[in-house]
Formats: sequence, structure tokens, C-alpha cells
Amino acid sequence: MKLVTYTDGGHEAVGLVEADGTTVLDLGPVVGNRTLVEVVEDWAALAPAIAAAADLRRVEGPRLLAPFPRPRRDLFAVGKNYREHVAEFGRSGYDTPQRSEDLPEKPIVFSKATTAVTGPHDDVEAHPGITSELDYESELAVIIGRGGRGISREQALEHVWGYTIVNDVTARDVQRDHKQWLLGKSLDTHAPMGPWAVSADEVGDVTALVVSSTVNGEPRQKAPVADLIFDVPELIRVISAGITLLPGDVIATGTPAGVGIGFDPPRFLVPSDVVECAITGLGSLRNTIR
Repeated sequence: MKLVTYTDGGHEAVGLVEADGTTVLDLGPVVGNRTLVEVVEDWAALAPAIAAAADLRRVEGPRLLAPFPRPRRDLFAVGKNYREHVAEFGRSGYDTPQRSEDLPEKPIVFSKATTAVTGPHDDVEAHPGITSELDYESELAVIIGRGGRGISREQALEHVWGYTIVNDVTARDVQRDHKQWLLGKSLDTHAPMGPWAVSADEVGDVTALVVSSTVNGEPRQKAPVADLIFDVPELIRVISAGITLLPGDVIATGTPAGVGIGFDPPRFLVPSDVVECAITGLGSLRNTIR
């Protein structure tokens, strides 16, 4: 199933996206006033009712929000998780403590603040005065369904509710100058998410999906999820080793090569640029820099 959070006349609600990818049906009669996080948390009870629902109201002109407009906690995110991106990042000089094209031995995990989250078609703030080196990163994001700690690789996918897209917008100069990633990754509006939250049963083999991006229509990134250095089960195993994962947690799994710092000279985003991030079967984000 493809689920969304949307506003309709100022009212925020959860909807079901039909097969055409555009028609949104109001799930209020089934899920009540639950948020999408709460729907994911109650999925075992709600999924059969959603699947059997009939005569749902078609929503006219819904404005899609991020599936989780206000996540219950920061997003987990993973750096340097595609081989070619590791190389371009190492060559760029933005890596710390030194230029290195060596593959990481363990996942590099950081976080993005909840206030960075914005909608799939909303503007992204340029934040002049804070950054002049704005970059894009198209990423597959995992949505946790069943929480837990100490989750094994073998059981990891049983804890996945589904998937969405995140653009891990990054202020490269802030990331470099502070020698850590939280500030450079967490400026307001720097985590466009959506457009849908797609259940794992509909996605099937996640490694077959292709992650891509364009800037002003020009292709920039394209790689299969199969190219991840640390795959989804391994990321869940590592993060959950000592941290309890919760229903609705989001893990952005890393970005392929083709980001702005991968060019010589770098090609940073500027106001009026339009960035589109897409993943097979998960839709696309389309955001303008303002």
C-alpha cells in the first residue's frame, strides 16, 4: 500500500494512494484521527481493515506533506554507503580528517533533526549567511514497523514496515568546518521526504530499486540499492545493537555518486534550482531552492 499524510482544507489526515499514483482516498473512516506513525504502530490491526475498505472519499486537491511531518525523534542517516560516492567524497576534500577513498569498515551513522523534515514538493531554504555550498543527496529511507533492540540480520526485514525517499540536503561548508555532520545535515527544510510511505509487501525486493536524482532536469545520480556497501539488514543490526528502534523510525541509507561535490569544480545548488529525487516504485520528490 501507498500511504500519505496530507492536508485538506487545513485538516491533516492519512490517505491511501490508488494505483494511478495520484488519487488520494481519505482513510479517516478506517484509522480515525491517528497519525501515520500511529498507523504504522497499529499496522497488524489496521492493515486488514484498510485493505477491505470500500467507498472511501476521494480527496480533491490534497497537499501532500512528508509522510511523517513531525517524526517522534531525529532521523537516522548513513554516510558513505555507495562505493563510487565514497571515492568522490574522498577526492572532494570535504571529508575529515583527511582525503580518503577507503571504504568504511563499519556504517557511518549520524542524525538529521526532526525540524529538517519538509514535504515532497515544498521549497527548500537556501539559508544564505549560514551556507553557500548547498548539496543534494537522493536516498532510500527505511521505515521501521516493529521496534526492538539487538535485532539480528536474519530478523531485520521483519522489523521493516516499508520505505520512502529522503533528500539528505547538506550544507557542505558547515559539514566540513564543524568536522561533524549533524549541523550541516539538519538545517530547517533540509530533509524533504515522501511523497508516499510504501509498505514492504508492495516493494518486494528492495535491492532491485534504483535511486536517482536530477537538477533542473539534468541527470545527476543513478544507482541500484544493490550497490549499498552496508545493506538494509546490516544497518538495522548495527543501529539496534544498543539503541531501541521504535515504530515510525526512519533510516536514510546513503546516497550514490553524482552529488554536487563530486564535480570539479563542485556544482552547488542555488536559489531557483529544482531538485528531483526518485526511486523505482516509491515516486519522486520535487523541491525548489528558495
